[in-house]
Amino acid sequence: MVADPVPLQLTAELFPNGISRYAVGGLLVGLGTVVIYVGTGIPAGASTFLESTLSYVSGRSRFQRYVASRDWRVVFTLGIVLGGLAFAATVQSGVITTPLYDAGTTGDLYEVGGVTLWATAVQPWRLFLGGILVGIGTRIGKGCTSGHGVCGVGSASKTSIVGVLTFLTVAIATAQIVAALGVSP
Repeated sequence: MVADPVPLQLTAELFPNGISRYAVGGLLVGLGTVVIYVGTGIPAGASTFLESTLSYVSGRSRFQRYVASRDWRVVFTLGIVLGGLAFAATVQSGVITTPLYDAGTTGDLYEVGGVTLWATAVQPWRLFLGGILVGIGTRIGKGCTSGHGVCGVGSASKTSIVGVLTFLTVAIATAQIVAALGVSP
């Protein structure tokens, strides 16, 4: 049986560095979601975890509904932040090499005291504005990409499927407009 070259060519164009890094990441996200759900009975979603963290400093009723489960949610939230920092300090800076990622291809490498560090090339104001817009979107959409995209779609939630289709459509359109305007980080 001979494979149709059109899908293979399309895959090569969409994923010029291969799909293995995305497959490995997807498997790890899926595994983490299953572990959280089996261990707690609660679907994983990063925006809910952030709200539970705010229950430590805010007395608002919206945040207090998570008090009973907030301790493990804080560990989850810290894991997201520390995992990103660990990846930047090891793989992105080139300390650890892997065929899944080329060090320094998405930011700037620099030396501090003989240690190679990585920093994003995206301007800080854009990171801040993007964070604000994502926060607003998670409130309007009643959840985030991890909650709706991984757990909601995985459990066939109609609300999540509509949400995922909506934010993917908007994200793709926005990326195309930004690219057409020639905007770069």
